[in-house]
Amino acid sequence: MELRRYYTTALEDWVTRFYTRLKIFRPEDINPLIISRKLSIFLRERPFPSTHQVVGRFRCIVIDSRLSQEEKREAFFHELCHILRHVGVQSMMPEAFRELQERDANHFTKYAAIPFHMLKFIDWDEPYIIEHMVNMFKVTPELCEERLEQIKNRVQHMKYL
Repeated sequence: MELRRYYTTALEDWVTRFYTRLKIFRPEDINPLIISRKLSIFLRERPFPSTHQVVGRFRCIVIDSRLSQEEKREAFFHELCHILRHVGVQSMMPEAFRELQERDANHFTKYAAIPFHMLKFIDWDEPYIIEHMVNMFKVTPELCEERLEQIKNRVQHMKYL
């Protein structure tokens, strides 16, 4: 994979700057518990759908305890995005605006789980690259496949420009 041809999005750059400020440089540094502590966000697990809450200075993420460890991690990133980047109560906003926030949170999840500045740790010649990424970043194979496809598409796109 020719990563020198890969171009980042503004959101990927935002995630890299965010992680750099938190001193997160390697895949093993990505730890939801430590991230939430550094940001003064309460992190809890309960047996209901994942959600977040912001009331004044109080910030909390509740992760669905019934999910797998990998799914919990992805849910954390999704809810973290809402806290860091979004405002308003989704149930009270126009559908299009809510969809925009959800799309942003889904992109953020991919970039926070497998950030650009950590792509150098991936063995691109590994025949079982998805399993390699799953073990390294501790997320679902589906998310790894989506991110890998996204990376390949951007590199391929740049070849033709």
